[in-house]
Order: sequence, then structure tokens, then C-alpha cells
Amino acid sequence: MDSLPIAIPAAPVPARRPPTPFIAALVPVAAGVVLWLVTGSLFSLCFAALGPLMILASLIDGSRSRRKAFRVAEAESAAAWSLAEAQLSRLHDDERQMRWHRHPDAAAGLAQPPLRGLEPPDADTEIVVGSGVGTSGVRASGGDGERERDFRTRCARVENVPMTVPLSSGLGLRGAHPVVASVARALVVQLCVRFGAAQMSIVGPHLEELGVARFPQARFTRRGSLRVAVARSGDPRPAADAVIWLLGRGEDVPEGITTVIDIVEPHRASVRTPQGIVEVFTECVSRDQAIATAEESSVEGDELDSLPSRVALSDLRQPESQVGLAAVVGRGEHADVLLDIVDDGPHAIVTGTTGSGKSELLVSWVTAMASSHGPDRVTFVLADFKGGTAFEPLRTLPQVAAVITDLDEEGARRGVSSLTAELRRRESVLAEAGARDVREIGMARLVIVVDEFAALLQDHADLGAVFTDIAARGRALGMHLILGTQRASGVIRDALAANCPLRVSLRVADAADSRAVIGTDGAAELPGGVESRGLALVRRPQDAEPTAMRVALTGAADLRAIAMRWADAESPHSPWLPVLPRMLPLATLQVETRKGDAVLGRADEPERQRQPLVFLSIGSDRGIVLLGGPGSGRTSALRALARQHADPLWIPSDPEHAWDAVVALAADGSRGAGLVLCDDIDVRISELPVEYGQHVARLWDQILRHGSRTTFVLTATRAAGPIGRLLDALPRRGLLRMPSRVDHLAAGGESDGFDRDRPPGRMRMGDREIQLVWVPEERLRSSGPAHGASRYRQDSGWSPRCALTALVTAGVPTVAESLAAAHPGCDVEALSGEPRDLTTSTRPTIVIGDADAWQRNWPLWQRVRREGETLIRAENAAELRQLAGVRELPPYARPHAGRAWSLIGDAGPRRVVVPALASGR
Repeated sequence: MDSLPIAIPAAPVPARRPPTPFIAALVPVAAGVVLWLVTGSLFSLCFAALGPLMILASLIDGSRSRRKAFRVAEAESAAAWSLAEAQLSRLHDDERQMRWHRHPDAAAGLAQPPLRGLEPPDADTEIVVGSGVGTSGVRASGGDGERERDFRTRCARVENVPMTVPLSSGLGLRGAHPVVASVARALVVQLCVRFGAAQMSIVGPHLEELGVARFPQARFTRRGSLRVAVARSGDPRPAADAVIWLLGRGEDVPEGITTVIDIVEPHRASVRTPQGIVEVFTECVSRDQAIATAEESSVEGDELDSLPSRVALSDLRQPESQVGLAAVVGRGEHADVLLDIVDDGPHAIVTGTTGSGKSELLVSWVTAMASSHGPDRVTFVLADFKGGTAFEPLRTLPQVAAVITDLDEEGARRGVSSLTAELRRRESVLAEAGARDVREIGMARLVIVVDEFAALLQDHADLGAVFTDIAARGRALGMHLILGTQRASGVIRDALAANCPLRVSLRVADAADSRAVIGTDGAAELPGGVESRGLALVRRPQDAEPTAMRVALTGAADLRAIAMRWADAESPHSPWLPVLPRMLPLATLQVETRKGDAVLGRADEPERQRQPLVFLSIGSDRGIVLLGGPGSGRTSALRALARQHADPLWIPSDPEHAWDAVVALAADGSRGAGLVLCDDIDVRISELPVEYGQHVARLWDQILRHGSRTTFVLTATRAAGPIGRLLDALPRRGLLRMPSRVDHLAAGGESDGFDRDRPPGRMRMGDREIQLVWVPEERLRSSGPAHGASRYRQDSGWSPRCALTALVTAGVPTVAESLAAAHPGCDVEALSGEPRDLTTSTRPTIVIGDADAWQRNWPLWQRVRREGETLIRAENAAELRQLAGVRELPPYARPHAGRAWSLIGDAGPRRVVVPALASGR
């Protein structure tokens, strides 16, 4: 037992006698003597008498308190003992009930049929030989008195429990013949109740005499089952695994028998084993009781035992009927078993434990229907939610529109939408034809077969409501369900089960499941084991009792024959469209587009049962924003769109070229650019200095809000802050895979729409899933980002354009040396503190100085501004405002990369590349 030990109550202990208060009693004595000495009154000595009186009163009160405390302790001890006795009785009752449940005898097995496992009995199987006193697992702790020791002894013993011995090679029964025969009957009935005919066989010449010959285990011998024989003394030893010997009193026990039951009188015997001798209360069964039990068991046993051990689907003749979907799926005792999901349904439930043959039944049923009915009559959607591949061979059948395995959350939503759309489609077809049933218009019926319906409901409860709706309206619409599950109780709700009158049950573990499906306990009593795989009980609406059958098995030749017969038939309409491909190459799409249209991708619309292409009308559509993390397919989408346009403007990734492109777009209002592509616009803006980034954001806002006849396609990794307000200018937004759920929600996605494993190019736009088109990257070397960037490519390097050039820079000596080496045809002068006269020079002159030097040579600076070219290094942006008085933001130039701003006359600054500055920094 796993329960805690019973705590034995402690014995009541008498209370200790309280101490006598002598010191307290001396106080009034002393006080009385003192008063007598002071007052001289003899009455004062009366006060001294209070001391002895106090001692006497204290002794009387203490004795009374001790007696009362002892009575209370005795009452508490009695109550505790009552609780302990009640707990012992309850634990023994629980233990006794559990032992009888684990080891039932004939009476217990008939009262509550035991669960039959798949493994047959063997020599180690325990058989109940009677009831008696056994060792209990209940323990008690505490106390060491006689009563406590007696209680612990009673805890360790439990009465009226099954006494078992291993079956081994058999056992011997000795005693008077009538009593021995009754005990032998009880043992045989016990074995027949516990084990099926496929697991055990009863043999011997005395079965009819004992009244057990009509048990299925005695009428048929299964190969591989345990053989138990019944023999008398003097009989030759039977060829059996175990023998129950019926012996007279005092007769010798045959060799090999290690268990002997000496029956003294009815219900009283001693069992002798190598472990010792125990007294038991034996079970006895009369011959009439044995016959009645055997007849009840043989009602079903005869039918099962007469079934063939194997049936091939090719051996069964399928009916050629133009009404319904009749199919022969197995063979019964007297004839083949025909099921019609239309006439017997419109829906069916199939139950069976793992290994009972449920998947084989579903495969054979589908194959049998497909062999007689073409795609114009029936279409199948097969769903397997146990992770197996049972339906994979059926993919080759022309009637099979879809084979579905375990769904994720997105697949479940598609399933709900697809089946709901099929219901609406069929309703609209019937309404347009003015018909009430699909029979009137010849529409193909749809049969949805689900293996492991319980797993479907557990993971996707939304689909359960759809199946209930189909069950309620499916008959007229020609939609039929075949639901396979290991158990029906608690899985298939009453609203769904009420519309499934066709029931098939293979072996189930619980009798309640059998009753819920076929109305009897028969499916729970089907034998286990490999040879019993495919045994099923069928109950149609017109059947008073279930019919037993052996399920036919489908072979590869059956499937090939069906595929060849309907090879020329048109493909059926699929109510369950396949999921979008993980990659959608543009080259594989054969579409006719209007001028200016570009294929964006393929959308999934299960609620409309279609997957149309999504187009982007260049010049008409305002554009779209694609949001996604790294590797989500943003850049691939831009490449595909650029491939479909003659001259797209792709904003370069180089910050300087990107600046030029955005400024040019803002200047001409995007005229002349039909398609503008910008990858990672948030990155392009954030990698610029703050003032440049803010200016570019304002330019983009101006471009997007005022651009006409231009389509913009922008991508970004996030849509928060100013970037979010910028992206809101475009009417459409596609959400690809985001790095985290937080980013997904910030981008405007729904909480349940986040999928960390979303494939590249898969985006959510509105309420639709879209797979973006894809083109190989190598095919876009001439039309990708570099193509758009070529419009803004800089010259190879700066060269003097005027006779006089001023350069504002730090590190004058080093820069002067680099420029002199780079431009040998020019005079390079370093500006010193004194004013210079440069009128005598005949060659182009480059004057170099820092800001302070040019402030001191202000006349020369003014002359250069009027007559020559002024260069201000990108690292000296402040001098552009201080010396040149330029207030607007100059073109962006990368610092420390040989960039400078050039000023000639009144023209604004332009960015130039001076290679000598890069080498001389």
C-alpha cells in the first residue's frame, strides 16, 4: 500500500499529583501567632488554623483534578482508537477491492468483465484458486502495549482476498469427485472470462461432462494461443501448455504439477505449493451455471470464430450502383458486409484502439468506394492527425482531392474557412438549380475521412464546430463524414453523434466506449493480438444487433486498377486547397497581364476556395510597404518587381547615392519614375546623421503624399516612431516574418498571427496570406539595385575647373603634399599668416588653408569666391556655414572618405570626390 502508516493512539497516562503547598500553609500560621503575641487575643490563634485547612483542601482538589483528567484522556484515547479502527477497515476494504479487481475469479469476472490485454496468458499468469487471508500492505506505527501489538498484527493481515498461484504447467485438484468438478468448472470459467478465444483454448475429453464445452475457447483452437487441458487421473497426459488434473482423495499428483488443492468440503480447501500450505475458501460452479455462462459467451464467440483469418479487397465484388456510395469493406459469417455512407449514413463513426486495424478499415472503405464510383460521383478529402502515412498510397486515386496531415494553427484556420466555403458553394449551386438534394443535379459527393478525430479536436477546437455543422446539413449538400477515433466517449459530442447512425467499432479498451458506439459491450470483448487485427462490429441504422466482420485489406494492385480505370476522368474540384508554396518562381507563372501590371504574388483565399495572383498596377497603384525581419524575403520581392518593369528606380543602398535619388525625386515630383523601389528605408534613414535623416524623412513624406503616376514599394524592418508615420502614407502594407512577437505587434500584426517559422516571402496583407514571387538574384545583375544607382554615380575624381581653387581643411602640410602629387600641373600653395599675391601665377593654383588662415586672408577668400572654385572638406561642415554663408543642408557626403563640397559662384554646394584628400587624411 502507498498510504501512510496508521498512527496508533497513545495510552492514557494518569496525571501527576500536584505538590503540597506547605510554605503557603505556613503563612497564615505565622500570621496568627504574630497577631496573638501583639493582641494577646486567643481568637488570633484561629487564624493560624487556616494553614492545615488549606493543605487538606489542596489535597482533595488535586485528587479530583487528576481523576477528571484521566477520564478525559481515556475518552480521547477511545475516540482515537475508533478512528484508527475505521481507517484500518477502510484501507483493508480498498485493498481488498483492488486485489479482486486485479485478480478476479469467475464470480467477479462475470459481475464486471475484466479488461483483456493484447498479450496472451502464459506460465506466469496468476490464477485465483480461492479467497483467504493475505498479507496486507497496511502498516501502523506507535505504542508497544498488548493492544498496540494486536492492532499491528491485524493491520498486516487482510481477509477475504484472492489467493493466486501461477498457472505454470497446471495444478491438481484432489477430493470428492462432485466437489472437485465444481472447483474445476470455476477455474475454467475464470480463465474463459479473463482471456478471449484468440488468446487461450480449453481442450480435453471431459469438457462436455463438466458443462464447459460450449465456451468459444473450447470449440475452436487458435494457433499461438495458450492450451489449457482438463484431465482425470488415469488419462494420458494431454498435449497442452497447462493441465488441470481432477484427482481423487489421496491420489498421487502427476509430475510437473507444483500446485495441489486438497478440497476438504465445498468452499474449504488447502493449497499446497513449494512456498507452503495455506487455507482457502474455494469457489464452486455448478454444471448448469457453467452451461448458461458458456451459452451467453458463445453468442458472439461463434460468429467471431467463424470469420476468415484474412480477406483481400480484390476478393470482394463491389456493387455497380448509381444510387448512393455502396461499398463492400469486409466479410462476415454468412455474407460480405456492404456499407453505404449515403443510405446508411449520412455520416459514420469508426472506433478502435491502436493496432486494431482502424486505419486499414478507412483505407479499404475509401478504395472500395473509388473502385465503383468515379470522380464525377465522389471526391475524397483524407485527413490523418496521428502523424502516420496511412493515407499516402491513396494520393494516386483520381477521386482524392487532398490528403492532409497534422495541421498547424494556420492550417487549421484554412481548414475552417475551406470547409465553410464548400458548404456555401454547394448551397448556392443547389439554390441556383432550384434543387433540394445533390441527387437532383448530379453533383459529386464529398466524403471527408478523418483518422484520429480526437487529436484534431484537441489541437483545433474551431474545426469541431465546422464538422458539427457539416453533420447537420451534409445529407442534402452531399457532404459526408467518416470519423475515426480511438474512443468516442468524451470526444464526439452528442450533437455530432446524433447525425452519425452508421457505426463501426474494432476492439476498444473500455466497455463504455463500445456501448456508446454500437450499443453493446461487444467491441470491448473482442480478442486482442495480431491475428485479431481487423475484427470489427458493424451496426447500421436497420441492424438490431451488431454484425461481426473481418476487414478487407487493400493492396497496391487495387489502387493501380482504380487509377487506370479513371485515368481519363477530369480532376475533381478540391474543397481543401493546398497550402501556398514556400517559393513562387516568377518563371513558372504563365499569366497574361495588362500593360503596366506586375505580379506581386499569389494569395490564399480558402473562404472563396481560390488562390488568385495579386498584381501591382505600376503607375496606378500608390504602392505598398513590406515589413519584415532579416531573411524574410523583402529584397527578393523588390528584385522580382524590378524584373517586371522596364526602368525601375531603385533607391541605392549607398547613403550618398540614396540622398541624391531622394532629393531628385522630391525636386521633380517623381515624374518619369513609374516604379520606385527602396529596400530598408528605415535603415537608409537611420544610418544618416540626425539632421540628414530628418530631412530625408521629410522629403520622403513629400514624395509619397504628392507623387502622381508613380508606384512606390518600400521595405522596412520596423514601423515604429517617425518611420511608422511615413509608411502610413502608402495604402497597403504587407507583414512578413518579424524577429519577435513584440515587433510583429508593433508592425500592426495580430497576436495569433505571429509565426517564427514563416517561410521567406510569405506575408500577411489584410486578411489574406500571400506568397511573393521570386527570381534568381544572378538574373538581376543588370536590373537590380545597381541599375537604379547608376543614375547617381559620381565621377572618378575631382580636377581643377578654375584658375584659382581654395581648399578649407585641417592638416594643411600633409594635404598640400598629397594634392601636389595628385595634380602635378597645378601650383599648390599652403596659406600662411601673411596675405599672398597670386596674380603672377600662370598655372591653375590650389590654395590650402584652415578656417583661421582664410579668415586672416579674407580678401583672397573673397576673390576665390568671385572668380574661382571653393572646396570645403566634408569634415568641416561648420566652415561651410561660417565662411561660405551656406545655410541650407548640403548634399550628404561621407566623412573621412575624400569628400568635399564645391562652391562656384552663386551655385549651391555640390559634393565632389577628391582622392588626394582620402589618401592624405
